[in-house]
Amino acid sequence: MALLRSYVSGGWHTAENDGVPLHDASTGEEVARVSSEGIDFAAALEYGRRTGGPALRELTFHQRAALLKALASHLREHRDELYALSARTGATKTDSMVDIDGGIGVLFAYSSKGKRELPNDTVYVDGNVEPLSKGGTFVAQHIAVPLRGVAVQINAFNFPVWGPLEKFAPAFLAGVPSLIKPASQTAYLTARLVEIIIESGILPEGTLQFVAGSVGDLLDHVTAQDLVSFTGSASTAQKLRAHPAIVRNSVRFNAEADSLNLSILGPDAKPGTTEFDLFVKQLTTEMTVKAGQKCTAIRRAFVPADLLDDVAEAASARLAKVTIGNPTAEGVRMGALASLEQREEVRRSLKALLDVGTVVFGDPERVEVVGADAERGAFISPVLLKADPERSEPHEVEAFGPVSTLLPYTSTEQVVELAARGGGSLVGSVVSADKEFVREVVLGVAPYHGRLLVLDADDAKESTGHGSPMPQLVHGGPGRAGGGEEMGGVRGVLHHMQRTAVQGSPEVLSTVTGRWVTGAPRTESDVHPFRKSLAELKIGDSVVAGPREVLQSDVDHFAEFTGDTFYAHTDPEAAAANPLFGGIVAHGYLVVSFAAGLFVSPEPGPVLANYGLENLRFLTPVKVGDTLTVTLTAKQITPRIDQEYGEVRWDADVTNADGDSVAKYDVLTLVAKEQS
Repeated sequence: MALLRSYVSGGWHTAENDGVPLHDASTGEEVARVSSEGIDFAAALEYGRRTGGPALRELTFHQRAALLKALASHLREHRDELYALSARTGATKTDSMVDIDGGIGVLFAYSSKGKRELPNDTVYVDGNVEPLSKGGTFVAQHIAVPLRGVAVQINAFNFPVWGPLEKFAPAFLAGVPSLIKPASQTAYLTARLVEIIIESGILPEGTLQFVAGSVGDLLDHVTAQDLVSFTGSASTAQKLRAHPAIVRNSVRFNAEADSLNLSILGPDAKPGTTEFDLFVKQLTTEMTVKAGQKCTAIRRAFVPADLLDDVAEAASARLAKVTIGNPTAEGVRMGALASLEQREEVRRSLKALLDVGTVVFGDPERVEVVGADAERGAFISPVLLKADPERSEPHEVEAFGPVSTLLPYTSTEQVVELAARGGGSLVGSVVSADKEFVREVVLGVAPYHGRLLVLDADDAKESTGHGSPMPQLVHGGPGRAGGGEEMGGVRGVLHHMQRTAVQGSPEVLSTVTGRWVTGAPRTESDVHPFRKSLAELKIGDSVVAGPREVLQSDVDHFAEFTGDTFYAHTDPEAAAANPLFGGIVAHGYLVVSFAAGLFVSPEPGPVLANYGLENLRFLTPVKVGDTLTVTLTAKQITPRIDQEYGEVRWDADVTNADGDSVAKYDVLTLVAKEQS
């Protein structure tokens, strides 16, 4: 049987020993063997730092985003092959969709995030400029730059495609190369995923490495510039977190561990309500998708004590309709666990739960299967329990399979207290139409959860579900759940970057960040900035226009024309009594309109469109007779790599005759890259 290859230091590596056999979860047949013997892990990390890192840092965020999109499109063309291998892990077609299409979806999502929310640059500007002196000559700005190491990513067996890709995408977008180490049970699927990626030639060399087998002495060689991300058991996370090199070098360590996720049914959700049905459906779905092998699956199902029997009956009826067996067999809705060892681990955990609870549905020792042998394959029945919520075991023991426990509660205060006894979870859900109950529960359990889903009739149709982490949202949780965060949109990117406060003059900060900063030099010339293409325009290019006097007739006309007859613009007596104005003032949007009329260059040219204003603030009231001057300065220039134009952010400062700012804002325009 083939020995899985690793991809390190720019080439494929095959171990010289026989390796450890990996088996088809349903049939028990050997699929492949795995071993990392002979890998020089120190060299692999150094290769990533010296080859992959520089190649990524030469690219802008937008260029990296484009590569992620290209990779996602390429992987989508290989879905059928990946699905076929996924079935050997025990995954049904639905399970494979969550894993494979979900992983590809993360790549697309981060590509979109990179293009829309990050600059077409290699440095990320974090927050606003901080003034540090009265005269404005000493200022500061937080920036973020990629760490100069490797993101070591140790993944769990249950998601051999989504797991690697959800870690890889934000690291790659940040500019940090990855070294992927999957769990051995399902490593053959991750191995093929990596082969497809490497064979595509889409990624710069050194930005992705792959280890099939044990980590060996890998962690002995991590430095302060490297990162380690782990998904798996809480006990293993504790051991890795305490590794001497990780402790000694203060290596960024992120853990996403097993947790006792909950779902809470509201007292209002009686049998026959939409919410009751949603709760039961969600509970049984989370028990059976991936055969319950999900770090986000519902382990504790809290129900009002008077509804316990109703929920147990309804859930049992749904579970009884679930066909279990080989994922390739017709009609199978739940496959096998990943391995026989995993099945035994689930049975051991179940024994501890059975000591304090009773079975509502299922038999942990017997199961009927379709298209396979129940003993040769790692099959187990869904098992629904009920138990006393005051016992500690339901809040401490996780059976990582199709197992959940019903726990009754009698008050909102009690269920919030019981939720906390799980010690921290990745996700919880509240199913109720009672908004006040939902608010009290959400605020009560939020400190113990990384994500909370509120499910009701209003959002059920479009809800992505309890067990589905989304790239835009943080995936992680406090305490037992590992104390870390993954994904979360740009938050996941910034985890791989160093935030640094840079202090200096406005001109220095403008040079470092590539954004014009107030107080930095402006450049005025005979050529209006709107007459310059993106190739010609520079940050700091500026135009000063005005003055224009604001007349009473202007205010009156604007009020009549727009319908904005607010008393401060139309009623002298009422306006005089206003402590902020003391008399008639011009409309703020009249001021902005006058400013646009002053700075615009009306002839056709490189400026294609004005597509918005941001950060608009009215600072000083404008009275009749005031004169307005506007200074417009090119603040940020962002070429779009897939268009013939780019975005220009302009700083607009409208001042009165005394030089006081009356309005400040950013003008956003689309500008052609070249003169037509």
